[in-house]
Amino acid sequence: MLIDMHVHPLLYREIYTPGDAPDGFSFWEREFGMGHMGPMDWDEIEVELDVCRVDKSVLMPLDVTCAAGGRFGTNEQIAALVAAHPDRLWGFASVDPGLGDASESLERAFKDLGAKGLFLHPAKQGFDPGDPRAQQLYRICEDYNKPVMFDAGLSWEPSAPLSACHPLAFERVIMSFPRVRFCLAHFAWPWVREMVAMMLKYPNCFTETSITYLDSPEEMMMRLFTQDMGPLWYERSLSYQVMFASNTPRFRAFKLKRALDAVPMREDARERLYGGTAVRFLEGEICDGNA
Repeated sequence: MLIDMHVHPLLYREIYTPGDAPDGFSFWEREFGMGHMGPMDWDEIEVELDVCRVDKSVLMPLDVTCAAGGRFGTNEQIAALVAAHPDRLWGFASVDPGLGDASESLERAFKDLGAKGLFLHPAKQGFDPGDPRAQQLYRICEDYNKPVMFDAGLSWEPSAPLSACHPLAFERVIMSFPRVRFCLAHFAWPWVREMVAMMLKYPNCFTETSITYLDSPEEMMMRLFTQDMGPLWYERSLSYQVMFASNTPRFRAFKLKRALDAVPMREDARERLYGGTAVRFLEGEICDGNA
């Protein structure tokens, strides 16, 4: 199974609304920093999934109400997309910790909307990961056995400072909630070694492969797995904590999958990268040691 663990639903025509309203495409384009992209029909999206042989895309909305006055997809929109395409889509929820109803909204997303986890972007949403209001959200995730995906590392979104994206900015939270599974997105690039240290120290800390590539995807993935890390680090110590992800629509899954196919690794480690570890992350298993 191939699971893409980081997909933004901004090009899905089914939830597309033109204009600059808080949930409109012009707002998304400006605040997400999308560039020249346009909405896609489901048939187009499915063809792309088939080309890459992606079995499941995991959709990540983002509530930036306090910081920017809108949302990059609502929890209800994500639930509707998943209901329309249950064989290909899973969805996370997002809430803004600065809103008074954040806890209630998150519980509703888990209980009534079927959200698989919580997506947060502290740099873009403008909060500290250790904020008591955010900690209440982690407690809810612990109660419901749901994981948390943090956007980390280089973020292209406007008004998302790099200084808030370093993996060590999340350490105390990950340390304080050992029963909650946390993923720091994008391999926290460019801080790959620090990300490795976090995974070695905290078995409930995960990451994924949707890093920014400066050259070709092939060159960037090979560098990640053989230079930024030692050539056997992933196989020997990290294969239970790293997941495949594309950051679509910023980057395309088929390009990253093609690049990762060229990286040498054992087949069991590749299976975990492409789907096995994502299932563990979503369902609740934490390994205390890797083999």
